[in-house]
Amino acid sequence: MTLSTFTFRHIGLLGLLGLSTQAIANSPQHKITIDDFFDIGIMKQVSFSPNAKQAIWVESRWDKELDKSQADLWKVDTKTRQTQRLTFSNENESSPVWSPDGQFIYFLTKRSDANEKAPFNGKNQVFRMTSNGNDIQPITKEVEGVNAFQLSQDGKNLYFIGNKTVEETDQWSAMRNSHSAPNYGHGSHESNPLHVLDLEHYKQKTLIDDGKVVWQFSVNQNQSKIARITTDDNELVKLEGWSDIDVYDVNSRTHRVLQDTQWRQQAPSPYGWLLGLAWHQNNQQLAFRIDFDGHPGKLFIADVSQKKAKITELARPDKVTLNGDDVKWRPNSDEVCYRGAIEAKVKIYCSEFENGKQQDTRSVIDADIVSGSYDFSQSGKQLALTHNGLIHFSDLFIADANKRRAKIKRITDINAQVSDWQLPQISIVKWNAPDGSQVEGILELPHGYSKPQGRLPLVVQIHGGPTSATPYALQHRSYGRSTFTADGWAILSPNYRGSTGYGDEFLTQLVGREHDIEVKDILAGVDHLIEQGIADGDKMAVMGWSNGGYLTNALISTTNRFKAASSGAGVFDQRLQWMLEDTPGHVVNFMEGLPWEKPEAYSHGSSLTTANNITTPTLIHIGENDQRVPVGHAQGLYRALRHYLNVPVELIVYPGEGHGLSHYKHRKAKMEWDKKWFDFYVLGIEE
Repeated sequence: MTLSTFTFRHIGLLGLLGLSTQAIANSPQHKITIDDFFDIGIMKQVSFSPNAKQAIWVESRWDKELDKSQADLWKVDTKTRQTQRLTFSNENESSPVWSPDGQFIYFLTKRSDANEKAPFNGKNQVFRMTSNGNDIQPITKEVEGVNAFQLSQDGKNLYFIGNKTVEETDQWSAMRNSHSAPNYGHGSHESNPLHVLDLEHYKQKTLIDDGKVVWQFSVNQNQSKIARITTDDNELVKLEGWSDIDVYDVNSRTHRVLQDTQWRQQAPSPYGWLLGLAWHQNNQQLAFRIDFDGHPGKLFIADVSQKKAKITELARPDKVTLNGDDVKWRPNSDEVCYRGAIEAKVKIYCSEFENGKQQDTRSVIDADIVSGSYDFSQSGKQLALTHNGLIHFSDLFIADANKRRAKIKRITDINAQVSDWQLPQISIVKWNAPDGSQVEGILELPHGYSKPQGRLPLVVQIHGGPTSATPYALQHRSYGRSTFTADGWAILSPNYRGSTGYGDEFLTQLVGREHDIEVKDILAGVDHLIEQGIADGDKMAVMGWSNGGYLTNALISTTNRFKAASSGAGVFDQRLQWMLEDTPGHVVNFMEGLPWEKPEAYSHGSSLTTANNITTPTLIHIGENDQRVPVGHAQGLYRALRHYLNVPVELIVYPGEGHGLSHYKHRKAKMEWDKKWFDFYVLGIEE
């Protein structure tokens, strides 16, 4: 895409959103800073009121004093666009839903008092407020808290799952009990009994208490059946290959587990994650998903009206990869709807499923959107969704859900400050990989930049996953986007082989070829920007988090073209990763076997094997308690660079953090370290 084409599309989007083009004439004055990152509101978990006249959402913003991201409930009138903040606590609110009559809003949150007794014991409970935000009252009072809840279709019952410790019985139970001081690898787990609370009489009873771990549940509309995703243990490894869908018949009090042949034995990998339970209004058809690392996810519909459930796999549109777990049946229709990644966008698709067969599939919105949360009105005629665009962060939009490829109308502006920002120029750039395959990425250029101004220093910012993609949308991230372009850098975010939204073959070509094909894809993109006269090949840095950190390690052990690197939570050794991470199926999928089955693949896929090639000054970021990419990877890379290879390196371990950085001070430290490191080693700035 040329810059002139970008400008046309950028202005066209303004018209799409119904915003005044006067904003273009008024030159923005504010240069984006690191501090601006902490002032951005993120919208998620949208819920339409039954009459579609109002919508609520969870809005999160960073709070410096609390040293964390804080989430509150907000509401908007879809006609007047007047917004109202509903909660003001120092705790996070989540999972808001309307009562069927629109009078109340139910949600999850924590509250504490001096007595520290439930429901004010600092554990998640279900609370309720009136629709205008008044009279907030706790509804549950579980000693161990509530994990998830669902309001019945008639609003009379509240279903929820709690927590209960189950002691496992085997040959060594007595030994574990008699020597209780050590921690054991197994022997007990937290199960999730399912309870129902009668909201008319406030009487509670337990429906299911079978010792299972429940990752998700869904009650059908007439409350005759309850679907659960279950495992026998809390370990995340159990979810990725040993999880089941259990359907409980409330009247007969019997369970049946859906036959998993289609998503285990007949799938490209047995290590899939079940998610996204959703009942059709006929109370017999259950939609659900399964995701895989390295392979396309699948969408199924099970008809449980028969003795043996008939399970049908739905086809996806060409190139579309399923995205997220928010599968929904559009009310008063036979359409099952889901989000799908397509060429750096995320659209909402609906597939008609009638008489046991898939019919037509449509894209609901007529625009190149990056959709997030979405919800239908009670009638099914209107759609509310969040959307990230090129000139705004997540905001609420509504559309006519009955129309094919409907137009969207913007309802909120939760980040009004952005109107004065000097926004980066965002475009999609395409190039050919060494094997001839077309690859693309998101290119960000400084505000007001044009090629006659000369070449720019380049940051290659690599997305995680790898079964994911960098979106074609405005982002201000602690992992690079918007931060560096404001200081005169170009940023390339490549959607390399293995990324979603480019077809199944593009996705699966990475399997068995990590540390190879995607590295070549990325370097070909760098070469393309140099050939186009945009990037300065002598002033380049690379950064990423999670799989982006893994690929940062792979690139600096493959080439010395980068003058600086920031490796965040990146795998250094695949054997260590299989041994320690919480989802080892990820490694098994990409290595195509277990370590003793594919020793050469594990060696080839590890940057440790070629670490002697590294000369790039490298920042290493890691969370102290990261279970996904444990701290040993960072320690190993640091030891290699500092003690054996004499390469400039800093190891930054964030106390108490997991796979992401949840503290304000840690996020800011990471961003400032990256900027100073790149400025010094790439640009030679010493201040």
